[in-house]
Amino acid sequence: MAARKGRRRTCGTGEPMEAESSDARTEGPAQVYLPGRGPPLREGEELVMDEEAYVLYHRAQTGAPCLSFDIVRDHLGDSRTELPLTLYLCAGTQAESAQSNRLMMLRMHNLHGTKPPPSEGSDEEEEEEDEEEEEERKPQLELAMVPHYGGINRVRVSWLGDEPVAAVWSEKGQVEVFALRRLLQVVHDPQALATFLRDEQARVKPIFAFAGHMGEGFALDWSPRVSGRLLTGDCQKNIHLWTPVDGGSWHVDQRPFVGHTRSVEDLQWSPTEDTVFASCSADASIRIWDIRAAPGKACMLTTATAHDGDVNVISWSRREPFLLSGGDDGALKIWDLRQFKSGSPVATFKQHVAPVTSVEWHPQDSGVFAASGADNQITQWDLAVERDPEAGDAETDPALADLPQQLLFVHQGETDLKELHWHPQCPGVLVSTALSGFTVFRTISV
Repeated sequence: MAARKGRRRTCGTGEPMEAESSDARTEGPAQVYLPGRGPPLREGEELVMDEEAYVLYHRAQTGAPCLSFDIVRDHLGDSRTELPLTLYLCAGTQAESAQSNRLMMLRMHNLHGTKPPPSEGSDEEEEEEDEEEEEERKPQLELAMVPHYGGINRVRVSWLGDEPVAAVWSEKGQVEVFALRRLLQVVHDPQALATFLRDEQARVKPIFAFAGHMGEGFALDWSPRVSGRLLTGDCQKNIHLWTPVDGGSWHVDQRPFVGHTRSVEDLQWSPTEDTVFASCSADASIRIWDIRAAPGKACMLTTATAHDGDVNVISWSRREPFLLSGGDDGALKIWDLRQFKSGSPVATFKQHVAPVTSVEWHPQDSGVFAASGADNQITQWDLAVERDPEAGDAETDPALADLPQQLLFVHQGETDLKELHWHPQCPGVLVSTALSGFTVFRTISV
């Protein structure tokens, strides 16, 4: 257990996966399994999910895997915790052939919480009632899609006034903007959806496209403060600024922001300053820029060796002057922007044993963040947690003794994790994408 802000919370022992085998069932209780710590799985052992560690848990597949997605803010209300849950995702596929790719709008609904296990003395009548209830609790998925030539590297959604749009980075070296209003409409009406898929989807084209990057990329971020302002970064080390103009179009500055020496991996606008953004790169650096300066002189601060190798992802806290980064070295680092010149993070955490693929601060709780890695782990962290010495975690399971005390939860079970996002309107709900599909869950820890 862990003490936090006057209340107690499960810490370190909330891992949802337990190793179990036919022998283990007779020899003793299941044990917590942590990748990279303790013995590997033996032949015949399998990971079993601890459902009591989840408030909500659902999985979905869409055919071809999606490397990237974004959560679409909806009009169902903020800070909603009532179940069943409804959410909207915009995602892009990485299919085997370029012409088989799709940009998709997903409506997931009737997402109920995890169900308690049946009591031992349940009779046939209770079982029939359970079957009826199970049918009513089945999750639902509606999917509207449009053809997209080329695999989609990254998707980011924004609202431009009343119009939802998606910026899409693709392997064909273009960044395109798609209008999403029609896709959001048809996922609510089965008949309209059928008509759309039959008659309309093939005619959907981007409302704007930019091919000036001269190669593909992944970095993409809409400004949270200036509607329609967009940053795009490529594998050729260049970053371009998009400025909205009248008529639903954009002016893209052909002069790139220069400073990185290798691929720009991620971009994040400041949540408090209109003109400031951060970037990270395969050159191991993190840079802070101000667009009021000429592109060649806009880099204001640099940490040259932020990680041992590529810096893959960054997240700028909406509530504190903190930047979170994840790299190929598996490390998670927190940078206080008031001390960024020092070149030293204020905290470094090491739980992942492979490159970090996604990081994001919790939208409401300033000390909480989540990360995913190529080691098939999603980790949840809380900077405010300190281990309670009276709880005796180390006595109950020695494997947990050397875990970082801020580590709240380890989620496993996905294959080749790519990206995660907290739902901005449903506190504690995380959505992830992997080669194995989408997962929507909320743990008991957040």
